[in-house]
Amino acid sequence: MDAVTEKKNVIEGKFLTFALSNEEYGIEILRVREIIGLMDITTVPQTPDYMKGVINLRGKVIPVIDLRLKFSMQEEIHTQETCVIVVEVNNTSIGIIVDSVSEVLDIKSGDIEETPSFGQGIDTNFIMGLGKVKEQIIILLDIESVLSSDELEMVEQLVKE
Repeated sequence: MDAVTEKKNVIEGKFLTFALSNEEYGIEILRVREIIGLMDITTVPQTPDYMKGVINLRGKVIPVIDLRLKFSMQEEIHTQETCVIVVEVNNTSIGIIVDSVSEVLDIKSGDIEETPSFGQGIDTNFIMGLGKVKEQIIILLDIESVLSSDELEMVEQLVKE
């Protein structure tokens, strides 16, 4: 099977890129509802560390996760560039805290490589592919796969309460 055939399941299009710990990530722009500054987050007891809590966004309760913690990165002090990207996952709005938002890039399928295999025990199902833009690699996230089904259920429960 040649590289062109293998890439057919990789999506192309516009991606919102953002930084986390000096790495660039991207999510499909169609999943993004809005980008907001960091605001007061109400913590919810007995949730995982990466589940920072909920925010009240124009009367709607939005659960917020810290992608740094979800990806087992070191927690950083928030700066003025730290923001929340509100995304739509399974008809639920979720806020994700990122270090900074970069830009919207149009990435063609020919510039997207499949995720390499890192061996057993390393889950890369949440990575859609690796975008090559100029001399840079952008990790393209499948935002619906970043949280497991159990984690999504927990998020939906937070919204209902």
